[in-house]
Amino acid sequence: MTLKSLPEAPAGRPSALSKRDLPSATMERWNGGIKAANTDENSISIFDVIGADYWGEGVTASRIAGALRSMNGADVTVNINSPGGDMFEGLAIYNLLREYKGKVTVKVLGLAASAASIIAMAGDDVQIGRGAFLMIHNCWVYAMGNRHDLAQIAADMEPFDKAMGDIYSARTGLSKEEVATMMDGETYIGGSDAVDKGFADRLLSADEISDDDDSPAAALRKLDALLAKADTPRSERRKLLKALTGSKPGAAADHDGTPGATEEINPENIAQLENALAAFGK
Repeated sequence: MTLKSLPEAPAGRPSALSKRDLPSATMERWNGGIKAANTDENSISIFDVIGADYWGEGVTASRIAGALRSMNGADVTVNINSPGGDMFEGLAIYNLLREYKGKVTVKVLGLAASAASIIAMAGDDVQIGRGAFLMIHNCWVYAMGNRHDLAQIAADMEPFDKAMGDIYSARTGLSKEEVATMMDGETYIGGSDAVDKGFADRLLSADEISDDDDSPAAALRKLDALLAKADTPRSERRKLLKALTGSKPGAAADHDGTPGATEEINPENIAQLENALAAFGK
């Protein structure tokens, strides 16, 4: 399969009355410490929430577009360990990778859920760890308004669900009805099953994946997951994590979309807070 044979994803997003967030169950399954054992200059790492992160930055289409431009059409490897996020940002990133002139190899290292699973489908070659998972579901948002507003939001979301189903179906060869059933059930697909069903082409070897990322950025991702598990709203999680960093980072970011100022955080302080949150959640 080539990128050109995959369907294009629609642009735009539903009404501003809707706000997206991640289901707490997805955040519980995400291990933010998993990363690629080795990377090179022609690799892009998606190791965070898709769309706006704690500081209004994060893994965005504009950042991925900039990284791809810098590679000038050379073959690229996209490493993914993400709980998903903004589905519409994910669709935009999918289109960027689908249209990229070089070969795109996607490696699912830990979790590629929701929007991240759509991004993974843009690979010419999709590889997945034995213990890794894809998760597919229908577009997921918080919404507010009267019954007419809510009915309109549901109608606005329907074509995006259909488009995602078309992408999964084209990638796997599964019928649209079977894919729709999987999306309705919010289905987690393990490594071997993903290969069997056509979501991935082959399994990654164990030595290609590392799960010992103890960087401040990884610690922040773990903290976000713990706070989400406690049903803390995303807006409140952002405030808490901003307070933890002590300052707003600059615009510079590396290939994984992680703001550079996270390196200023004291890892010992994060570890203490993480332990306290873990004890609180027991």
